[in-house]
Amino acid sequence: MSKNNKRNKNQRKNEITRGIFTVLEKEPEKSFNYKQIAAKIGVVDSNERNTLIKRLVELKEKKRILEEGRGSYKAVASTKTYHTGTVDITGRGNAYIVVEGLDDDVFVPFNKLKKAFHRDVVEVYIFPRRKGKKLEGEITKVISRDKTSFVGIVDMQKDFAFVRPTDYRMYTDIFVPKNKFSTAADGDKVIVEINEWPDNADSPFGTITQVLGKPGEHNTEIHSILAQYGLPYEFPVEVDMFANTLDTSIKEEEIAKRRDLRETLTFTIDPKDAKDFDDALSFKTLENGNYEIGIHIADVSHYLLPDTILDDEAYDRATSVYLVDRVVPMLPEVLSNNACSLRPNEEKYTFSAIFEIDEKAVIKNEWFGRTVINSDQRFAYEEAQYIIETGKGSIPLEISIREGAYTVGDEIVDATLTMDRLAKIMREKRMQQGAISFDKIEVRFNLNEKMEPEGVYFKESKDANKLIEEFMLLANRRVAQFIGKQKPVKTFVYRVHDEPDEDKLMALNGIISRFGHKLDFKDKKSISNSLNQLLEDVKGKKEQNLVDTLAIRSMSKAIYTVDNIGHYGLAFDYYTHFTSPIRRYPDVMVHRLLQHYLDGGETPKAEPYEIKCKHSSDMESLAANAERDSIKYMQIKFMEDHQDQEFVGVISGVTEWGLYVEIIENKCEGMVRIRDIKDDYYTFDEKEYAIVGEKTKKTYQLGDEVVVMVKSTDLIKRHLDFSLIGKNA
Repeated sequence: MSKNNKRNKNQRKNEITRGIFTVLEKEPEKSFNYKQIAAKIGVVDSNERNTLIKRLVELKEKKRILEEGRGSYKAVASTKTYHTGTVDITGRGNAYIVVEGLDDDVFVPFNKLKKAFHRDVVEVYIFPRRKGKKLEGEITKVISRDKTSFVGIVDMQKDFAFVRPTDYRMYTDIFVPKNKFSTAADGDKVIVEINEWPDNADSPFGTITQVLGKPGEHNTEIHSILAQYGLPYEFPVEVDMFANTLDTSIKEEEIAKRRDLRETLTFTIDPKDAKDFDDALSFKTLENGNYEIGIHIADVSHYLLPDTILDDEAYDRATSVYLVDRVVPMLPEVLSNNACSLRPNEEKYTFSAIFEIDEKAVIKNEWFGRTVINSDQRFAYEEAQYIIETGKGSIPLEISIREGAYTVGDEIVDATLTMDRLAKIMREKRMQQGAISFDKIEVRFNLNEKMEPEGVYFKESKDANKLIEEFMLLANRRVAQFIGKQKPVKTFVYRVHDEPDEDKLMALNGIISRFGHKLDFKDKKSISNSLNQLLEDVKGKKEQNLVDTLAIRSMSKAIYTVDNIGHYGLAFDYYTHFTSPIRRYPDVMVHRLLQHYLDGGETPKAEPYEIKCKHSSDMESLAANAERDSIKYMQIKFMEDHQDQEFVGVISGVTEWGLYVEIIENKCEGMVRIRDIKDDYYTFDEKEYAIVGEKTKKTYQLGDEVVVMVKSTDLIKRHLDFSLIGKNA
C-alpha cells in the first residue's frame, strides 16, 4: 500500500461503522448484505471489506443491529438505544459520553450521571433525537471505573471527615469514617481511595491512604500532581534493592560478543544540566571518502531482563516524567544515571545503528547490533553550538560546563562540523518530502534552592539540537525500515502518526485567517507545505505561541502500535523509538525485538505487544499532562510576586465564561472572567471567537492584544485570574 493511500486503521474502522448505521437506519424496514453495504459506502479494498464484515458480526453480537437470514442485516427497531461509551465531565458538572461509531457525543446532565466519574466506561441510554437538537441521554450503569484514588483536602469533623477532591471534574466529596483517617489532620492534602458508594448515601465512602502535606507547600503540590495522574514519585524498596544487586561491571567475555568501538572517536551532546546520557555519536572518515557515523544507545536491555520486578516496574511506569523541578525516572538511579549513562572516559555497553554516509548524506551501508564504546567527550548543546557557529574548539568560560575554559582537538571540531552539515542536508530532505517543522517555544524557569521561580526563559532549538535530532531520527527510521520491510511481516513496535483531521484544519484556518495567514488544502503536500510556511511566518510574532499550540492540536496524536501506517509529521513510511530506552519502555521493546530478529528468532504474537503499546501510549499521555500541570503550577507561583504589574497579553481562548490571556513576555496564561468585566454586559459569540458588549458593541476577539493585571492566584486549584485593563493601544 502506498504512503499516500494509508489510513489510520481505527479512524477508518469508525468511518465504516458510521457508514453501516447510516445505510441501515436510512431504510430501517430493509435488510442489506455486506456487498450492498460496501457498495453504498464506497468500500472496495479487500482489507476494508474484511473490516466491514468483522464489524457487522461484532455489532450483531452486541445487539446493535439485527441479522435477518444468513448474512443480511437491518437496523434495530427500538425506541430505546443503549450504548457503551466513555465519560467526559465538563467544568460545570455535566458530561458528554464519547461512543465509538456515533458522529456526535451524547450530552448527559449532572442529575443523570448515575454516580459516574470522569473517564469511566458506562452504559448510556440515548433519548429519541429531536430535530435540530443534540444527542441527549442518561447513564444507566457504570461498567468500569477509570480510577478510584483521588487527591483532595481533608475537612475534619468530630467522628468522621470529608475529603474535597481538587480535580474540578470530581463533583462529589468523599466520606471517611474515623477509623480510616490514617495520620491526616484537618486541612491536609491527601490521597483517598473510594471503597464503595452505597445506594442510600450522598457521598462515596473512602479511606485516606497517604498524607501528601499542607496545601501550597512545594513538595505537596508536586506530589499532588503526580498522584492525580496515578504516577509514582519514588521506587518501591524491593525494586531499589533488586537494582542495586545488579552486576554493572564491564566484562571481557561480554565485550567479545560485541563490536568493539572503544577506539573510535565518540562524544555526547546533551542539556547542560543532564544527569543521564543515553545516546552518543561516533565519527570516522573512511578510505573511500565516505563517513562512518554511529548512533550509540545505552544497552538498557542488557540489564533490564524480562520477568523481573525491575522490568515490571519499568513497564508499569512506561516513561520517565519530566516535571518543572525534577525528573521522575523510569529506571532506578543505578541504571539511569550510572550503568546506562554514557559518561565520558567510561566503557559502556551500547546498542548501535552504524551508517556509511556519503558527502550528500546518502546512506550507502548500515549495520545494527550490540557494541561497546568509550566516550571521549561530553558536550552541552551550548558548547557544540559554539563550535558550529565559530568553527573553533576553544570553549570559553561563559558557556563551559567544566570549571573553566578549555580546548577540544581538531578531530572533534571537524567531526562536529561535518555532522552538522550532513544533518542540515537530511533535514532539508525531510522538509521537501512533507515533514512538518514544529519548533514550539518551551517555557523553563530559573529556580532557587527553595524551588521558587526567580525568572522565566525559553528553550530554543538551535543547530546543535537539530544535529542530534536528525541523527536520532535517522536511527529510529532505519531500524523501523530494516524490520518493517522484511517478509514475512514481523511483529514490531512502531511510532505512528496519522494524517490530520480535516475539520480541525479547517477550524485552524478560520482562526489564523484573523492574523492574515491561510492554509492550502489542494492536496496533502500543499497542506504540509502551507503548515510549515505558517509556522515560519509566525516566528517572533505575538501570535506565535497561540498558532503553534493550535497547529499542534489540529494534528493527530502520535502513538505506539504494531500496525504501521507511517509517521505523517516526519514524512516517514517507517518509524520507531530506538534511541531512549533509559526513559521510554517502547524503546526497550524495540531493542529486544531487534536483537531477537538479528539472532534469527521467529516473529512473536502481535497481540501482547499491542497491549503494551497501548499502555505505553496511555502513560505517555498522563506524563505529558503532569508536566503541563507542573508548568502551570510554577507559572502561578511566579505570578504571585507580580500582583501590581501590568502585562501585555494575547487572547488565546474565548469561552462563554471568559477570556484566556497568555502574557507575551513569559507565556503565563490566566483567565479574565466575563463577570469581572464591568464596563458592559458581554455575551459570547462562538462563530467569531469573541465576546461582544451589549451596549457598546466593543469586542474582545481571539488574538487581540490586551493589558491585564493579576487579580488572584490559587496554587492549590492551579487557577490564575487576571483583571482586564483594556485593549493594548
